[in-house]
Amino acid sequence: MKLYFAPGACSLAPHIAANELGINLDLEQVDLREKKTKNGKDYWSINPKGQVPLLELDNGERLTEVPVILQYMSDQRPAVGLSPAAGTPERYRMHEWLNFVTSEMHKTYGPIFRATTPEEFKTLSREVIGRRLEWLDKQLAGKQYLMGDKFTLADIYMFVVLRWSPIVSIDLNKYPNVKAYADRVAARPKVAEMLKAEGLQWPPKA
Repeated sequence: MKLYFAPGACSLAPHIAANELGINLDLEQVDLREKKTKNGKDYWSINPKGQVPLLELDNGERLTEVPVILQYMSDQRPAVGLSPAAGTPERYRMHEWLNFVTSEMHKTYGPIFRATTPEEFKTLSREVIGRRLEWLDKQLAGKQYLMGDKFTLADIYMFVVLRWSPIVSIDLNKYPNVKAYADRVAARPKVAEMLKAEGLQWPPKA
């Protein structure tokens, strides 16, 4: 399998998942501004959405969208346990978290990174994220991870998005359960390895 990624982007989630699962990936870095791969290919011709991640399977099929790629990868190594068994209530709870991250968190951080986004909209986005973090802080009270004591795909994706907070001037220290949770995920050896592999650090520099 081949992962198209950009360092520090949401593609970090499947990169971490692969490491946790013991899946060896071919990697192709993408310049998201220029829409070019590191070897000079037009990325639009590979992924018409123009975004990372994209996972190219061994049969040539291509998958996009973080939750889909994460679940596919986990299903290749079910014994690792990053995803609850299909058909169980826990599986749907995990997908509830994945959908929350992708729709309520990820897509709210995104506009803050864009230079063309009006400052008023960035301020509004930070306020919305703040409300989400207040809610998340309550959900994490007394828990190691989103699903309790069990580390899942949802934790990988949540961590990747939370990692953007200092970069966009959102102080996680205001949310002690969230901050402790992010520190806990960052300290996992397989997570730390992938941060280093992409030239990243925790916590990131603002």
